[in-house]
Amino acid sequence: MAGNQGPTIVGGARLSVLYGLTIFVSAILLFQVQPIIAKIIVPWFGGSAAIWTTCLLFFQLVLLLGYIYAYWTVNRLHARMQKIVHVCLIAGALAALPILPSDSWKPLGPEWPTFHILVLLSATVGLPYFLLSTTSPLLQAWYGQTWQGAKPYRFFAISNAASLLALVTYPVFVEPNFSAGHQATGWSIGFAGFAALCATLALHKTETITSQAAETEEFKPSRMDQFFWVALSATSSTLLLAVTNHLSQNVAAVPFLWILPLSLYLLSFILCFAARSFYNRGIFLRMLALALAAMAYALPSQYSGGPLFVVLPLYSLGLFICCMVCHGELAELKPPPPQYLTAFYLSVSLGGAIGGIFVCLIAPHVFPGFFELPIGLGCCAVLVAILLRRDPSTIFYKHQSRAAWLVLIFFVGFYLAGLVMQILNNIGNVDLMVRNFYGCLTIINEHTSIPENATRRLGNGIIEHGRQFLAPDRRRQPTTYYGSESGLGLAMRIAEGRHELHIGVVGLGAGTVAVYGRPGDLYSFYEINPLVIQLAHTQFSFLSDSPAKIEIVPGDARLSLERQPKQDFDMLVVDAFSGDAIPIHLLTQEAFVLYFRHLKPDGVIALHVSNRYLDLKPVIQRVAESLGKRAGFVRNAADAHNYVYKSDWMLVSDRQEFFDDPEIRKALVPLPAMPQARVWTDDYSSLFGALK
Repeated sequence: MAGNQGPTIVGGARLSVLYGLTIFVSAILLFQVQPIIAKIIVPWFGGSAAIWTTCLLFFQLVLLLGYIYAYWTVNRLHARMQKIVHVCLIAGALAALPILPSDSWKPLGPEWPTFHILVLLSATVGLPYFLLSTTSPLLQAWYGQTWQGAKPYRFFAISNAASLLALVTYPVFVEPNFSAGHQATGWSIGFAGFAALCATLALHKTETITSQAAETEEFKPSRMDQFFWVALSATSSTLLLAVTNHLSQNVAAVPFLWILPLSLYLLSFILCFAARSFYNRGIFLRMLALALAAMAYALPSQYSGGPLFVVLPLYSLGLFICCMVCHGELAELKPPPPQYLTAFYLSVSLGGAIGGIFVCLIAPHVFPGFFELPIGLGCCAVLVAILLRRDPSTIFYKHQSRAAWLVLIFFVGFYLAGLVMQILNNIGNVDLMVRNFYGCLTIINEHTSIPENATRRLGNGIIEHGRQFLAPDRRRQPTTYYGSESGLGLAMRIAEGRHELHIGVVGLGAGTVAVYGRPGDLYSFYEINPLVIQLAHTQFSFLSDSPAKIEIVPGDARLSLERQPKQDFDMLVVDAFSGDAIPIHLLTQEAFVLYFRHLKPDGVIALHVSNRYLDLKPVIQRVAESLGKRAGFVRNAADAHNYVYKSDWMLVSDRQEFFDDPEIRKALVPLPAMPQARVWTDDYSSLFGALK
């Protein structure tokens, strides 16, 4: 009978350390695998920012399944059966290693990738991740059942601290120093060590104690408590994914900008669930009012842009404050007895999954634009107001000051009305707004007092992807980044001496590059986004006006070129780095080998590298040098009257005569000396150092 009373003090201390170590290791593996596997598969789906949020959705759904498993085993199985089931699960997860996905999972066409990504992740990391997701709630429940008076919630803070450590070390240590293959192998080895620890605890588990039954009934959570467990976690999850989407769409789809919001989200969990909570309601509610107002005020600027040092802190700090309030209130509502611990974690996980489903699956099909962020901000404001109304310690309590409650209702209503007006204005300020997995596209007709200067613009978030004059005599005039004096324009002029050019173009946009087409030329455009192809044909006439033959190849350009026979391009234009998502797989050494395989011996690669936040010139120069090619940099001046923007182009060729041309030689801008950085390959890349 003594075995049911819990371990001795010395044995209990040792057991406590083993529980803490196992939870710590599992949390590191749980969150380190997320950027590892996402980095591997992002190139397969075109580098879109939505790939990361789809991965987050997968991890949230599997986390929910893991918490359901923990709840079921603790409440439905006796100790011996729990041991058997969990040890079998550990064995199955070990059999699924290593986690490197096969090339057979690469997509074959431009289909909606969400389902494909979810199935791929399920087959590759599904079972190991499921096992890891069960660890924290299950082991905390086992620990709390080991002896009366145990405090398992401290392990929640340990778990989140380990998760934060895993995320922070990835972009600054793991990614710059280890290839993707080594990352996956190292993770698999670490998982095997975790499995040994977890199996030890599973086999050590004792029978569940029952001495706290009376206390359980006394502290049984109400249905409203359970509702707020779900609602608070759903709101913070929605804001996490919405802010991540906003930063990724308008900066770059890189691990650093994926990890920053998630790290702040986890940090709020750590602070709120620490032994001594850092959540001070009075202070954080005042900060929340400022954060909600600032983020709402900045929302319209998503179509006009902003400097990185303003955008990043604003949304990062705003997200952190919102999460501190949501998770602080969540911590205040957590149930004291361990009997309800798994139910609490299950509700929290359910809320996280609801937020992920809303942002990743529902919103892209329901909303024409990225409206999840204002919706999340509005939900946060309403939820906090309801909580204040229910709390007897506040002046907003239903039996306290009626005037204070009416004032709060007024300000929340005013805030919601402002958010609704912003959404309506965003829709009303454009002539067309459509959305799919790859982003939100807008068409804006801009008319001026001079009819011949009227234009139509294609945008994706804050990034302009093409502009065409509406006047018939100006429709074939090159605009934006493709003016006659740009790197592309100069390279095209030199190539015009040849007959029947074959030009490959990675990235369609509005189809502006087609203005350089001549009778007998063939222009092959590679475009992954079906909506871009549709709008280029229906809203712009660059393609139909061009005398050249136009060919559209749907799907990711890299995968399409790998499947095609040699194309013998006179020039390959790579225009995929100026905006919302940086497809790293188009900048690696293997990608350039593929480009040159499709080029004629004297062909040229022209890469458009204009970018507000990333300096990609050294990356391209280093890859070119590694292949024995020459790279040159051209920057043209802006011409506002003709809507020609200042643009940066890198020209790469194996032909020295190209760079000896007087026009090219005059236009080349010297590149600064750079350290001998590691060449980017399909197995290694790091955009952290490319941030300006």
